This record gives sequence, structure tokens and C-alpha cells, in this order.
Amino acid sequence: MKPMKFSDQIAEWLSDLGFTHFFYVGGGNIMHLTESLSRYLIGVPVIHEVAAGIAAEYFNVIAPEGKKSLALVTTGPGLTNIVTAISGAWLESRELLVIGGQVKVSDLSTGGLRSRGIQEINGVDIVSSITKCSVQFCKPIDADEFIKTVSKSWEPRKGPVFIEMPLDVQAATVEHEIIKNKTHFNLPLASNEQIEEVVNRYNFSKKPVLLIGGGVTYSVSKRLYKRFMETKVPLMTTYNGADRIDGYIANYLGRPNTWGQRSSNILIQEADLIIAIGTRLGLQQTGFNWQEFGRNAFIIQVDIDQKELNKGHPTIDLGLCVDADDFLDRFMISDLKRHNTWLEYAQKVRTVIPRIEDVNKTRPEYISPYEFILSLEALTVNNDLIIPCSSGSAFTLSMQLFKQRLGQRVVTNKSLASMGYGLSGAIGACIAEENKRRTILIEGDGGFAQNLQEIGTAEINNLNIKMFVFHDQGHASIRMTQINYFEGKYLGCDRKSGLGLPLWDTIFQAWNVKVVHVNRGFENDSTFLHYFNNPGLCAFIVHIDPEQTYFPKISSKITSSGSMISNPIDKMTPEVVYLKGLSHDDFN
Repeated sequence: MKPMKFSDQIAEWLSDLGFTHFFYVGGGNIMHLTESLSRYLIGVPVIHEVAAGIAAEYFNVIAPEGKKSLALVTTGPGLTNIVTAISGAWLESRELLVIGGQVKVSDLSTGGLRSRGIQEINGVDIVSSITKCSVQFCKPIDADEFIKTVSKSWEPRKGPVFIEMPLDVQAATVEHEIIKNKTHFNLPLASNEQIEEVVNRYNFSKKPVLLIGGGVTYSVSKRLYKRFMETKVPLMTTYNGADRIDGYIANYLGRPNTWGQRSSNILIQEADLIIAIGTRLGLQQTGFNWQEFGRNAFIIQVDIDQKELNKGHPTIDLGLCVDADDFLDRFMISDLKRHNTWLEYAQKVRTVIPRIEDVNKTRPEYISPYEFILSLEALTVNNDLIIPCSSGSAFTLSMQLFKQRLGQRVVTNKSLASMGYGLSGAIGACIAEENKRRTILIEGDGGFAQNLQEIGTAEINNLNIKMFVFHDQGHASIRMTQINYFEGKYLGCDRKSGLGLPLWDTIFQAWNVKVVHVNRGFENDSTFLHYFNNPGLCAFIVHIDPEQTYFPKISSKITSSGSMISNPIDKMTPEVVYLKGLSHDDFN
């Protein structure tokens, strides 16, 4: 055995485990790890640590199997800056390894001191509630312990792992050790009897729906594409499962959600059987009035976390704590009955209810954000990466309207719903695909402003990212809330109420990034098409009416006690009659 620096050993182990990239901001207390990792992995420096965490998360979602990335941060502010990204990965059940530096072991605070070392802060305790494992290594560890710790991030249910390593531990001399046994997980599988029960319920139902969530991996859903087509199983997806199904096949019925498609929300509420696979059925999925979700349905939920099956909202009839991929695979190869009448009715509902409803009005000097999404959708190709930020009107409209093509990947982080995720996520996704795929980012101006410094990261890496910024002069969703509940008393949502957003042309010019302004008819504009269809970084400023309304939506009202009560998801505001004359009384 040859002696080596422990940080070199860590880097070699990470490489052997499939890590290819690390996102980082340089710092004194990670100097050994930074240098060592740079010799085994590809380092991508970012401006702010939160971008490192978000980029690593999205990288891991998009990257092919066996290819991983991590985030490397220094102690103190380096750790506190990345907490938001760790929270997002925790809530979305996504793989994320964060390695943090720390002061020397001899400088660690003891005896009740707040801090002894410079910038010392207890990172392990800070993130313990939002990680699967948060640990400090005060001495070098062996390969087995390292693998056992790191692998917790990708074992079911996935989530972030934080490792804190004092500076002198990084620099310690150890005997070289080769990884001998990589960790493998045997997931619980549905029994033949359970599969048979679900198949029987499906075959005897009249109005079934399969709701596919992010717990079903992209590779499995893609492999099952032909089978989906053959069986004509009525399919819906959650937001995290959006790219699992081709949006153009006849048996795709959309994305039900609190901010979902009206047609999808109506159909899932009419279903008599809901088979939810790989989704935790959170409140955004069921609506805050979860008691009404699937009111006429027998609900089967397949989830790897028993706690999600036991949480009580919504009320489910059968919970299966088993591997979603295996369950879907075996379900789909079964002898499944056609439900032609139900599917024909569902397709009519999808046709009768317009994707863009007349209730929304846009002043002539602006472009309708609804028309923009549909026009942009028509210009995309099967190989595009779609990053519809994580909150606000830009996110809502993207997920409500955008019809994904087979081969496109769609990634967001709606569980945390933090502004500022879009650009950092787009960077991670684009790098995961080695900059070979066009990455389309759709972000509101308020959200984009929160992490606009990462324009520099995209520019210096010459990434093929098309940055669409909804320029509605502030926080559109906050404006809507203040109109609906506070009689239009604006607070911190635009320049008039004190929100200092930048001049976008000036901001992008600082990094020498081309800016194209998007108005009505952009889809036929030669300048737009040139910069959209050719490789390279470009910003597109989409001019949205500051007074734009966003309907349909689920309405809530404040009760006399101060609490809020919401409509069920099929009662979207405004309530309109689209289905008059459509009969759905008899189903085969």
C-alpha cells in the first residue's frame, strides 16, 4: 500500500463511484479537497454556493445512469449559502452529495463556545433536518464507511447527504485503499398477488387513470413507450413525471394539479380508479381540499416510503410500499382491458376545453404569456432540455400548457418552489449533457434576479442555454395575491412598491450576452429564430403585461376564523360550462 493524502483518496473514491463533476466556490477550508478533486473530476466554479447545489441536483436528474456530480463548499457562509439547495433536494427526494470544509480539529469549538475557528459554524447540526445523513469526519475513514455514507443519497428514498471535513483531516496521510464492494440496494417488490389485484381492479373499472410520478425513472418510461401506445392505458403525469410520457399520444390526459390543466383536473375527479405510481400525492397534486381528491375513485398509491402511504391525505384505499419501476413494468406487461369509451370521452374533454381560455386579457402592447408558451412549444425539438424555473407565473404557465415531446427532458423543483432555481438548474442540466442539447430556461424577472450572477457561469462555459425572462416588471404571482386578498395594496412586488429590478439589457451586456426582445409574432422573426436555433448563450426578454391575469386557478377564501378554504381541483375559477352535451353515462 502506498501512502497518499486523504483528500486524494476521497477524490479517487468519488471517481470510482461514478462522480464526474463537482460544482464549487473556492474557499480556504476546502483547499485540499478542491485541488484533489480537480485531478479526478471536472470542476465547475460558480459564483454563489446555492448555484452549486442546484446545479448538482439538476445534473443528477438529467445525467445518464452511472454519472454523478456533487457540490463542494467551504465552512461558515459557504455552508449557509447552500442550505436552500439542500432543502430543495430534500423535498424533491433527489440525489445530492454536499461536501463541506471545516476548521482544523484543534480549532473546533468546545465547552459551549459559539465559535473558536475562523468562520467556524456547525454545519452538521444546521442541515441535519434536511438530509438523510449529516456527519463530520474528524479523522480519516475507510472505504466501506465512506461508501456507506455517500450511498445514502441514492438509496430509496433519495435525498441529500452532507459530509463535513476539517482542513487537517483533508490533508492527513493515509494508506491507499481501493473500493472493493460498491453498495447495491434490493428494493421491495410487489408480489404477484398484488399486481394481479391491481390489474383486476383496472380491468373491472370503467374510468381508470394511471398517474405517473417522478418515482418512475425516465429510462423505464421510455422503454415502455410502445406498450403505452399498444394498451391505450389512460395516462396522466405529475409535474416531476412530466417528461415520462409523450404529450402527443392519444391516451395522454395531461397533468392534474392545483395549478394544473382544467381538463386533466376534471378527468381525474371523474375517474373511478386512480393508480398513482411513484408519486407521494402531496397537497399540490391533490389540491388543498384533499378530502375531495378522487371523490369517486378507488385510489391505489405506489410509493417507496411507507410514511407517505400512512400520512392520511389523501385517503387511499390500497397502499403499496414497493419499487415503482418494477410495479409499472409488470403492470404494463399484463393483459389489460381496453377502456375505449372512457378514453374517447376523455379525449373529447381535452378537445372541448381550450388550452388558452378567453378569460385572460392582454393589452395590445404586450405578448400573451399563454400564446408565448404554445408558440415556443411548437418551435422545440425532441432533444431539448426544458427548465421551467420553480415558482411564479412563468413556472405555472409552463407546466399548465407546455406539451412535451418524447425525448425532451423537463426538470423543475416545485416542492420548495423557490425563486432563483432556473438558471442554476439549467447550467447543471446542460453540463450533464456535455452541452450537446439545447437548454430552454423559462423564468420570471423576479426569480431570475435572485441568481442572475450565474449568467457569468453560463457565459464562461459557453453553454447552449436559451434564457427566456418574463419581463412583467415584478412579482406577478404576488401582485395577484395582493389584488385578490388585499384589494390591490401592492407591497414589494414592483418598482412602484420598492422592488429594484435591473435594466435587463444592461445586465446581460455586462457579460457580453446577446439579448433578443420577444413580442407578438416572434415565432416568425428571423432574428429570433437565428439565435434560438443556433448554438450559444442568449437572453430573450419576453414582454408580459404587468396587469396580466392568470386563469384558470383554484380559488380560496378566507373564513371568519381567519383560516382558508379551497375549492377541489375540478372546480377551477372561473367556473365555465365546456362539457354541455358530452355524455359519459355508459362505459364499457
